[in-house]
Amino acid sequence: MTRGAGVERTATGISGFDDIAIGGLPTGRPTLVAGTTGSGKTLFSMEFLARGITGFGDPGVYVTFDETPDALRRNAHSLGFDMETWEADGTWMFVDASLEAGEQTPTVGTYDLGALMARIEHAVRRIGARRVSLDSLGSVFTRFADQDLVRRELYRLARLLDSLGVTSVLTTERDADYNGVTRQGVEEFVFDNVVILRSVMRDERRHRTIEIVKFRGTTHRTGEWLFTIDPEDGLVIIPVAFLAPRDRASRERVSTGNAELDAMVGGGVFRDAVVLLIGSYGGGKTLTALQFADAAYRAGERCLFHAFDVTRGQLGRDAAGWDLDLDVMEASGLLRVTATYPEVASVEDHFLRIRRDIAEFAPARLVIDGLSALERRATPRTLLDIVVALGGVVRQREITTLFTSAPTSGSTTPIMETASIADVTLVLRDVEGPGEVRRAIAVLQTRGSAHDHAIREVTIDGDGMHIGDPFPEILHLLPDTPVLPRDPED
Repeated sequence: MTRGAGVERTATGISGFDDIAIGGLPTGRPTLVAGTTGSGKTLFSMEFLARGITGFGDPGVYVTFDETPDALRRNAHSLGFDMETWEADGTWMFVDASLEAGEQTPTVGTYDLGALMARIEHAVRRIGARRVSLDSLGSVFTRFADQDLVRRELYRLARLLDSLGVTSVLTTERDADYNGVTRQGVEEFVFDNVVILRSVMRDERRHRTIEIVKFRGTTHRTGEWLFTIDPEDGLVIIPVAFLAPRDRASRERVSTGNAELDAMVGGGVFRDAVVLLIGSYGGGKTLTALQFADAAYRAGERCLFHAFDVTRGQLGRDAAGWDLDLDVMEASGLLRVTATYPEVASVEDHFLRIRRDIAEFAPARLVIDGLSALERRATPRTLLDIVVALGGVVRQREITTLFTSAPTSGSTTPIMETASIADVTLVLRDVEGPGEVRRAIAVLQTRGSAHDHAIREVTIDGDGMHIGDPFPEILHLLPDTPVLPRDPED
């Protein structure tokens, strides 16, 4: 248990939630978790107990109103939760109220939860439970004729849970993602802690968020936080699950794979740097990424290379054009390449795939070639959250990272906002000259290091990319920046 603003916390173990809850749920109190159908309420309540057993040794009681215990056991297996074993060793116990809740007709006369509460109390005391989940209140409250009865029974239930000293999660339904808190309209006034799960369709994309509405008497992080549901990891809240503080910063320099570019950024980039290269189509972004991977190979380091909007065959052919053999590099065990299209999965799923590859492959370098292609699969806020989360992962592990992106108009797009978290930002653009298209490169920033301020000409041939002399005649390489008047003496 931890303390947050003087109130003891019980860590849920749900990936990222304890960060926004500043330690977890208030200990010994019930927390209401509300959401529309399919928003993840049952998973939240189930994970709260399962992570409590596996991570903290806390026995738990699960009260189910909607699904049968057998159905929940089957669903839990996909997440690696072995409820049968926990039941056998006395750390998990079901209270099955699904048959009672299934009678949807309101009760004639007065109905109370006395018998059910007695069963809950018996289960808690029998296994020494420290956590309780009730899923979901809405099913049982269809039996009550008016809201006064609902409120009265809720108060009784809350008092019971308080008296047992358990930390509990109670789920309930909402009719809409942004209209009130609960369907009955009274639950949120009974409980001190309220969490909302949302699952909204925006621009034909599913957008899931979680919000802590209130933790009475203590603090929490405000606002909506992106989350996803993963078949292996369960609920994953992004980006806070991956933003663990890191005290040190590397002073070691590593090569980009291009000696001239190394000179422009002050002698190479720092080992833990995140580099963003914004370039026009066909301007040399993928070549730069391949040279970056080749530098890792030559240094005997592992590189993880994720490319979007290209096949593995196309990437290998492009590399061969500059005398780089991806097959040999992969066979050495120093390179792992994944080439795919954004549309094959959600942007959250792409992120989880990259994170798993990082954990499994343990690379020293990471390339995301074609980051801007993910804009087709995500809202601007979602993509920015994903990039911030990925930045947290690579910085913790000191992975030298290169993002490449096509240019985007304006300064408030996700890609341009990504520049604010990058350590090095490069722009590689086509320049129209007399009768030909030429290329130019500039360094916008290098954190903690001096860099070349010149706009330099770039040429590409069979040997790769070459950075040459300054382009004094270029007046406007960068978008959305003022142009200084040319000195009349130049």
